[in-house]
Amino acid sequence: MPLLPKGHLMKVHNSFFHKNLGINLIKPSTYYYLLLLFFFSFSPFLESKPPSLTPRDTKVKIEEILKAHVSYQKLSPEIIKRAFQNFLEELDPSKTYLLASEIETWMQPDDTLLLHTLEGIKKEDYTVFSQIHEIMAAAISRRNELEIALETVELPKTVDLRELKDLKWASSIEDLSDRLLKIRAAQLEAAQKVTEDKAQQFLLRMNKRRLTRQEDLVPKDKGEKVQLILSYVLKSVSSALDSQTAYFTPAEANQFMIQVQQRLFGIGAQLRDELNGLSIVRLLDGGPASMGNKLRVGDKIIAVDQQPIIGFDIVEAVELIRGQQGTPVNLTILRQTGTEAHPQEDKLEVEIIRGEVVLKETRYDTHPEHFGDGIIAYLHLYSFYQDPTSSSTQDLAASLATLKQQYKVKAVVLDLRNNAGGLLPQAVSVAGLFMGKGVVVSVKDNTGMIQHLRNLEDEIAWDGPLVVLVNRTSASAAEIVAQTLQDYGRAIVVGDASTYGKGTFQTFTLEASHFGKVNPKGEFKVTRGRYYTVSGKSPQLVGVQSDILVPGPFSEMEIGEKFSKYPLENESISPNFDDDLSDVPPFQRFHLARIYKSNLQPILHTYDPFLELLKRNSQERIKQNPVYQKLITEMSKKDLSYDWMENLGQVDLQLQETMNVVKDLLFFMQENREISQKAG
Repeated sequence: MPLLPKGHLMKVHNSFFHKNLGINLIKPSTYYYLLLLFFFSFSPFLESKPPSLTPRDTKVKIEEILKAHVSYQKLSPEIIKRAFQNFLEELDPSKTYLLASEIETWMQPDDTLLLHTLEGIKKEDYTVFSQIHEIMAAAISRRNELEIALETVELPKTVDLRELKDLKWASSIEDLSDRLLKIRAAQLEAAQKVTEDKAQQFLLRMNKRRLTRQEDLVPKDKGEKVQLILSYVLKSVSSALDSQTAYFTPAEANQFMIQVQQRLFGIGAQLRDELNGLSIVRLLDGGPASMGNKLRVGDKIIAVDQQPIIGFDIVEAVELIRGQQGTPVNLTILRQTGTEAHPQEDKLEVEIIRGEVVLKETRYDTHPEHFGDGIIAYLHLYSFYQDPTSSSTQDLAASLATLKQQYKVKAVVLDLRNNAGGLLPQAVSVAGLFMGKGVVVSVKDNTGMIQHLRNLEDEIAWDGPLVVLVNRTSASAAEIVAQTLQDYGRAIVVGDASTYGKGTFQTFTLEASHFGKVNPKGEFKVTRGRYYTVSGKSPQLVGVQSDILVPGPFSEMEIGEKFSKYPLENESISPNFDDDLSDVPPFQRFHLARIYKSNLQPILHTYDPFLELLKRNSQERIKQNPVYQKLITEMSKKDLSYDWMENLGQVDLQLQETMNVVKDLLFFMQENREISQKAG
């Protein structure tokens, strides 16, 4: 297999994983943003001191990012316009300081301002951004006065948190005051459920945290102030290029590298930030939180070790939950009980022992689904991994071999739901378990050079009926495997209408051999190119389209690359079913061709005669299933109720229906064989 282009940048394949954990992508205003929390173990809080940047350093880093980027090699007025918006949101992510009227100049910049700023960056002049920072400094003084004035104002009795979702900039002082009161009321209400007699102490602590952050935003030292502004310029410009490109301060870079190394210690849960606590959306299979049934989907964490986390930035709240493996963490939770008509709320104290989240035995799961005189082999792969002792390919191959020895395997279901990707070579070899030789994925970088990654193995672990199950959170490498097997006609793809839509790859400036030696001026992650499967299609934005729609709990949620701020557009290249090995150097091509041209994977049409009937049968079953219909009704609300989220953890309707589809397929294929035999 040819290697990807060499260089000083480290390849980052699992960018959906990184995106959900990226520190500077998690804002208090991202109310419904799903954050996959693996809770890494490292120093508790980011250092507040800004990186040691000069205007010259900033220009050089911008040029380096642009040189490596797949689409933008130079700044443009549109990028500057995006950077202004990003800069404002970096300063005031919760939109509780600035007024729309005082930032309109930069939210709706004219051509003169954009060109002036563009020329300024070329000359290492960032005066425009300093002017915005001055507006923020004044807004901080105003906020402090407002806080004092609002101390005697009665708080709202009830607050609908949906009002605080996707906030716009406040239109007036009155609007801003009303917003602050609602946020304070929601947070105080939740805090009182932790400790009713310490409400005043909670407010004092919240006020202290606010003042500390304000001091960080407006350093007294002029040099630190300049460095802070320059770091925000780098963040704003880099993230203006696309949704995956980002600049990291040294502290953030350290966090990022720990994520890359996957030192996963904590409780293992998927959470949603709701301003007045963190709601559990999903418990990771095999993680500490899923053990003992102490926590449930829908529980809301409001305190950690008796310390209320209401009002915390989600990253700060996560830091309290992180800790050494084997140590306990006490979570105060609110649990919805009672009925839909008469809801109740219980407060519980739950102790969880921190542990490794991605345990070896939970990287994948297999079991037989009995059918007739044999089984349907179920293989669930949670990520594409490889370490010195195992890999996703080896583990799946061994599990399938064991099932074939013990049973008569009639079909295989490869479940890639909630699989956020992983190592690209593993995606190639996992696809190779189910197909002959051929191109699996093509990579086109920022120079326009295309390289093909191929399956070169002769042995196929399973060449029979195959269904790949996906959902909206299947991303990156998972999309490559699903779409490639679909392209060749080797598998039917079943599940949500489309997958995540992550068809780009990123590189990171910190070399793998120098972990821990972070540049004091910061590091960056940049989108270097796109992925394409053998058909020439990229999953970017559009995802992999299911052949048979079988909806699951994420079907209607706004999850995916197309919902990110500045996603790169989709594009395609020519199909590569007829592989001429043109990307391989001539000498290597001659030797590779001798072993490659045998057992090539053809385009199959095995499932074509049955697809429409399989769709109709599945639609009818779902229509006639009252539990499934209730799920669909709940999903249409975009926000599943607590009871239904909990029930979904007990009954996997999506998998059940997928198994029904496979059973139908086996029946139709058998019937077709019998008809052919009679006709013959």
